[in-house]
Parts: sequence; structure tokens; C-alpha cells
Amino acid sequence: MYFRLSTRTVISRLIIILCLSALVGYLIGHTFLLLSVSATALLIWHYHHLLKLFKWLWRSKSLSPPQANGVWGMIYDGLYRQMKQFRRKQKLLNEKIRRFRDGAEALPDAALVLSQDLLIEWGNKKASRILGIQWPNDAGQRIDNLIRFPEFTQYLKEGDFDSPCLLTSPINSDIILEVRMMPYGTEQVLFLARDISKVHRLEEMRRDFVANVSHELKTPLTVVRGYVEMVQSTDNALDPHWQKVFSTMETQVSRMDRLVEQLLVLSRVEIHADQEDKQVVNMPKLIQDLIDDSQWLNQEKNHVVTVSIDKELAIEGIENELKSACSNLLSNAIAYTPEQGHIQVTWQRAGDKACFSVKDDGQGIRPEDVNRLTERFFRVDKSRSRDTGGSGLGLAIVKHVLNHHHAELTINSQWGKGSEFIISFESKCIRALPNKVA
Repeated sequence: MYFRLSTRTVISRLIIILCLSALVGYLIGHTFLLLSVSATALLIWHYHHLLKLFKWLWRSKSLSPPQANGVWGMIYDGLYRQMKQFRRKQKLLNEKIRRFRDGAEALPDAALVLSQDLLIEWGNKKASRILGIQWPNDAGQRIDNLIRFPEFTQYLKEGDFDSPCLLTSPINSDIILEVRMMPYGTEQVLFLARDISKVHRLEEMRRDFVANVSHELKTPLTVVRGYVEMVQSTDNALDPHWQKVFSTMETQVSRMDRLVEQLLVLSRVEIHADQEDKQVVNMPKLIQDLIDDSQWLNQEKNHVVTVSIDKELAIEGIENELKSACSNLLSNAIAYTPEQGHIQVTWQRAGDKACFSVKDDGQGIRPEDVNRLTERFFRVDKSRSRDTGGSGLGLAIVKHVLNHHHAELTINSQWGKGSEFIISFESKCIRALPNKVA
């Protein structure tokens, strides 16, 4: 039931009681005395219910309100309804909190809820097992006071949480963690740490296996090449049939040698991500040297190569890796562009970024193949790749190099109209060179 009680009603009732008391007092000849008695009775009655309300709210454990009539009955009923609504909402809220905690505990990751100041507000049991952070004992502590690693401090300082941070567990050096941070609500941050030790070990085993096998293949391939070239260099030693056989052997050994070399480069690039090896790289000189070196590849096809280079634009990075990435893009353009085709090489600023672009008017790439180009050993046309010596590793190498340099590869291609490969470096990597240095 809903009661309405206005100021006019309260004042009207009070006036009626006082008027009746005054009338009765007037009739018996004690008007002021009866008014005083009525007012005192009203005051005692209100204070009596006020004390009952105080005891009910602060001392009684019962949810049921005291019994009363009139205005105080309405007040008790209203408070009782409000308390029931509050308890119902509190029950629903507790149920939601319980579900949230059950869900968070079921996560395979260590989860922490942080404030905007990175103070710990909540954590699941997984956080205790792999991070050593216990809730509620560590509530209110800053996360970087409990996880003290230079790479994590730098990760927080940079504030770029789009990519994860790899850490060793503070309580177990055998556990490798992938840490991610993301906004949670409007004023909180969600911290997630995943155990990737098995994946990390498998990836290391794969890299070591590829590197070791590739290294071991170098010697037998060199020996085979040497014997093949020795036989081929002997005048009139072989009839035409065997000359063709050894020519095919030499071609395949050369192709195998290039594949092994690219596997070794890919292994080095995957492992090598040391920030301390970065230095200012003279990109204009590096690109020009690559163009000069590629001229011999262009002797048969006679491509028209157009160059546009900003002589003052440099990058902070690892020179060997950048050279490998740019060389792969340029070699692909030369290999897959038809004779007399046009290739445009550009190194210029584009807004706040520095962009290296290689554009050709070759066959182009089908839309369904564009997203797979950076996969290892993926080739759009395997028969054509065999003719050009392609291994399917070039763009995989480019991808890993760009990951080390906070850069991005963009591929624009239309089937039958050519392709453009663009490497975009962020502004924080850009450095300036004096014009005379380039």
C-alpha cells in the first residue's frame, strides 16, 4: 500500500487537535491549560515513537517494524518497504558478485582488478599460484611494487597495452607469463597473466630445430654444389643428356641453398629482439645500396625502377633486420613483375609515420590470398614460385622484423593490376639525418 502524506495534511491535523483542545478548554474555563496538556501529550507521543524507531533501527535484529497507527504507522511501513527493497537488491547484487567471482576463478589466467592508480582491488586464486599476489592480503598495493621486473616497469611506462608483455613468474622462474592489461569499466583496469611456458618451450624447440637443421644442411649442400660445378666445368666430359641432368641438379641445389639461407635468417630474426642492439640506421643509404645491388637481378627483365627517397629520414632499429625486410620486398617485386614492367620504390614521411613502399604493375594478388602472405611457406602460385626461386619465407621474415621495430605491413593489391607493399614505422622510431650523411 502506498500512502501520501503532505505538509498541508500534517498542519491541518495539528490545527484541528489544538482547536478542539482550545474549544473544550474554553467551555470548562481552562483554555491555556488544556492547550498545554494537548501539546505536551503530542510531544510525548512523538518522542515515544522516535525512541521506538531508534531502537528498531540500531538495536533490534528483527526486520519487522514496531506497531503504530497514524503518521508513525505510515513511517514504519515506508521504512519497512525500503528495507525490503534494499535487501532484495543487495541479494541480487551479492548473487551477481558471486557469479563474477565464480567466473573469474574459472579463468585459466591469473586475473587482477586494479584501480586507475594500479592499486590491487581484487584477485583470483590463480594470481596467488603464479604471481604470488594474494587477495585480500595484498589489497591496496600497487601492482609494480609486487611485480618488479624492468620490462614490466617499461611496459607500464609506455602505456601501450595493445601488445602483451612477456615476464618470468615472480615465484617460479620456470614459468613464462604473457601479461595483458585493458580498461575495465570506467575507472578500473583488468590485469591478466597467462602461463605460456609450454608454448614458449615448444616455440624454442621449433626455432632451435630449424636453425640446427638449416645449419647442418649448409655443409652437404656446399659439397654437392662443388662436385656438380667441378663436373660441369670439365670440357666435353659429359654427353648432352648428362649435361642436362647436372644442370638440373645445380639449379635445385641452388634453390635448396637459398631456402636454407632464408631459414637461417628467419631463425635469427625470430630469436633476435634485443632492444640494446638498436641504433640509428641510415635508411636512405641502405635502400639505395639495395637498389644498386638488385640491378643484376634486373638484367633480363629490364624493369623501369623509379626511386623517391627522403635523404634526411632515418630509423632507430637493427640494421641487418631492416636490410633483410626491405630486400625481400624489392626482390619479390623484381621476381614477380613481367618484363619491361614498372617498379616504384619510395621512402618518405606519411603524416607522423615513415613509410617504405615497393609498388609494381605485375599480376597482383587475389583478395583471398592477401591475409595469408606472411605465413611460412605460403605461396600464391607454387609453380611460379619454383620458377622464380621463391620459398614462401620472405614475407614471414618481414613480419618478424616489423614486430621488433613496432612497424606495420600493409598490402594493397588488385588482381591483374599490380601490388604495393608498405612498411609503416611509428613516429617514436623516426630519427633525422643531415642531408650530407645520406
